[in-house]
Amino acid sequence: MDKQELGAFLRSRRERLRPQDVGLPAGPRRRTPGLRREEVAVLAHISTEYYVRLEQGRAPRPSGEVLAGIAGALRLTDAESDHLHLLAGTAPNRTGLHRRDVRPSILTLLERLPQTAGFVVSAAFEVLAWNDLAAALLEDFAPLTPEDRNLARRAFLASAHADATLYGISDAAEFRLSVVGQLRATLARYPSDPAVTGLVDELRDGSPEFARLWERHDVQAAQMLTKTFRHPVVGEITVDCDALALTDRDQHLVLYSAPPGSPGAEALALLNVLGAEAGGFAR
Repeated sequence: MDKQELGAFLRSRRERLRPQDVGLPAGPRRRTPGLRREEVAVLAHISTEYYVRLEQGRAPRPSGEVLAGIAGALRLTDAESDHLHLLAGTAPNRTGLHRRDVRPSILTLLERLPQTAGFVVSAAFEVLAWNDLAAALLEDFAPLTPEDRNLARRAFLASAHADATLYGISDAAEFRLSVVGQLRATLARYPSDPAVTGLVDELRDGSPEFARLWERHDVQAAQMLTKTFRHPVVGEITVDCDALALTDRDQHLVLYSAPPGSPGAEALALLNVLGAEAGGFAR
C-alpha cells in the first residue's frame, strides 16, 4: 500500500468534482475547489475521520468494499478505480521489472503487415520493435540507444524543434497527456523497477510540463483514433491509429494505416517505396 500516493490521488479526484456532479446542492461559495471530505465520506458510507486519515496517508489498508464505495463517491472511471486498488494494495500488482522482450510471433507479424506502419512499445514507452514503414514514417530506430528510443523522453526532453520533436504529429498535447497518465499507471504496477522510477524522476526533474501534468494524478487519457503527421518528405499524412494491448508482456502494438484509395494510403505507399531513408525526424 502506497499511503502517500493513495492520499494524493484521492485528494486530486475529490478536488475536481462539484457538488452538483454528485447530486448535492452547491450551497454558499466554497473556499477550496471540489467536494468537502465529509461529503465524500457520506457518499461512500464511511466515517469522515477515516476518509480524512486516508487522504493524509495515516489510515490502515482499506477493504475492497470501502474502496468500491469511495470509487463510486468520487465517480471514478474503470481505469481510475483499478489505479485506486493498486495504490491500496488490494489488486494484483506486477512486481519486478517490466518486460522488454517482444514475442517472436509479433516480430513476424510486423514484417507481414501490408501498407501499415507498426511498432511495439513497452510499458515505459520504449520502442522495442518496428517495421520498415514505421522507420520511414517516424525515424530509423536501429542506430538509437534504448534511452533515445523512448517516446516519453522524446515527448518531454527532446531538444529538437517543436514541430519535429514528436514526428510532426497534430495531437502532440494529447499525446503528452496520454504519456503522463500511462506512466503513472505503469509506476503503480512496477513500483520497484528502477527503469520506471528512474524515467519518472528524470522527466519530473527535466520537464516542468511533465511535472505539472504529473501532479494532476490522471491515469486515463482520451483515445486517439486518428493522427496527422507533417512529414518532411511527403507532406501531411492522416492515418488511423490503433494500439493493441499485448497483455502477456504489458506492451502495445501500435498500428498506423489508412483506408484504401485515401491520400493517407497513397502517402504510406510512397514511403514504403522510399524506405527508411525517407524518415526525416532524426534527432
